[in-house]
Amino acid sequence: MKQFDSSLYFITDSTNFSQVEFLRRIEEALKGGVTLLQLREKERTTREYIDLAMRVHELSQEYNVPLIIDDRVDVALAIGAEGVHVGREDMPVAMARRLMGQDKIVGATAKTVEQAKAACRDGADYLGVGAIYPTATKVKTVLTSTDTLRQICREVSVPVNAIGGLTKDNLHVLKGTGIAGICVVSAIMKAESPQLAAIELKEAARLL
Repeated sequence: MKQFDSSLYFITDSTNFSQVEFLRRIEEALKGGVTLLQLREKERTTREYIDLAMRVHELSQEYNVPLIIDDRVDVALAIGAEGVHVGREDMPVAMARRLMGQDKIVGATAKTVEQAKAACRDGADYLGVGAIYPTATKVKTVLTSTDTLRQICREVSVPVNAIGGLTKDNLHVLKGTGIAGICVVSAIMKAESPQLAAIELKEAARLL
C-alpha cells in the first residue's frame, strides 16, 4: 500500500468530543472528500488508542481512505493501519520504516530543508511542513516560511504537505509553492459541518 493522495490530509483531534460525535465528524469529513486521514491521540492509553483506532479504521476503509497513525508504530501495526507519521520528537524515520516495512506509508515532519532531506533519505514517503500559521493544537508553534516550504518542495522527490493554521480563506499564501496538498485539523474538526468544510477546503486547494 504505497499509492496515496495527500491533497486533503485531515488530522483528527478528539478533545471535547464524545466518541460518537468524534466518529460522526470523521465520517462527515470522509464524505466531504478527505483523501488521507491521521488519527492523533496524545493522552490515551495504548489499549484506548487501539480500540479507537480500530473504529476509525473501519470508517476509513469504508471510504477507501488510508489511515495514518500519529507517532505510535505499535498501534499502527496492531490494527493494520496503512501508515504512521512520526514527528521530530517521535521514533526516528529510519526505525519506523524498518518496523513498518516497505509496503506501508511512513510520513515525517520537517521544518527545514536539511530535516526534509534527512527524512527522505531515511525512508519517508511524504512530508508535513509547517507551521505556516500559528495553530491552536499546539502550545508552542514554530513557524515555517513559505520560502522554506517552496525550497523543500524543490529539493525533495516525495509529496510535501503544508500544515499549521490553514483554512479555506488563507490558502492563497501557498500558491506556487509546489505542495502536494494541505493538512488541516481545526478547519474540519471544529467546523459546524465537517463535510462542507472538507468540500470547500478541497476546492480552495485545487486553485493552488
